[in-house]
This record gives sequence, C-alpha cells and structure tokens, in this order.
Amino acid sequence: MPASNDDILAELKEIRKLLTPAAAPPAPKGMLNEFKAFLDQYKVLGLAVAFILGVYLGALVKSLVGDVILPIIGLVYPSANLTTFTASLRGQTFALGDLLNSIITFVIVALVVFLIVKIADRAKMK
Repeated sequence: MPASNDDILAELKEIRKLLTPAAAPPAPKGMLNEFKAFLDQYKVLGLAVAFILGVYLGALVKSLVGDVILPIIGLVYPSANLTTFTASLRGQTFALGDLLNSIITFVIVALVVFLIVKIADRAKMK
C-alpha cells in the first residue's frame, strides 16, 4: 500500500529534525568565565606545556651535540674540529662549523621527535 502524503510529510519532518544541528551552548558570562572558556577551547595550557618542553628539549639536544657527539667525532677524526671548521674558495673563507653543528643538532632533534611520535602511536596516545 503506497504511503499517504501525510505519512511522507511526517517522515520528512522527522528527517529534518534529525538533520538540524543542535544549538550552540550559551556564551559564558563574565570575564573570568570567558577566559576559562578560551583556555579550554584552544587548549592553551597544553600548548604552553608543549612549548616549554620543546624549548628545554632543544637545549638538551644542543648540549648533547656540543658536549658529547662532537667530541666523539673528534676522537674518530682527531684533525677535524667541527666547531671551527672552515673552507676556502677563491680567497673567500666560509665558516662551516656552526652550520655542521646545527645540521647534526637538527637530525638528532628530528630523530627524537620521530621516536616520541612512534612511541605515542604504539601506546595509542593520539
């Protein structure tokens, strides 16, 4: 038996009701509540913690490279002092030591971040 127009209309109204998004919660009143909502909405505290940890991780890796890895390279290649490494070309001197130090630091930071993401992925922390 075919559906009547009233049945079709009732079904369409039900579908419209289900597809209509829920109303947004009212905005918090007062400056303190707005500030709390801002912190919660944008996850500012987590971002601040991640930034602070990133700064200190960078300092740690820089120290690791400068105080441990470069001296190990110096043991393997005693004549190579990477921090004062220079190259000359047509009378111009290029100080490449800081660049090499930065490249080594970057590679180590990238490796550490990769390992952290890999561990977090395995622990289902995403």
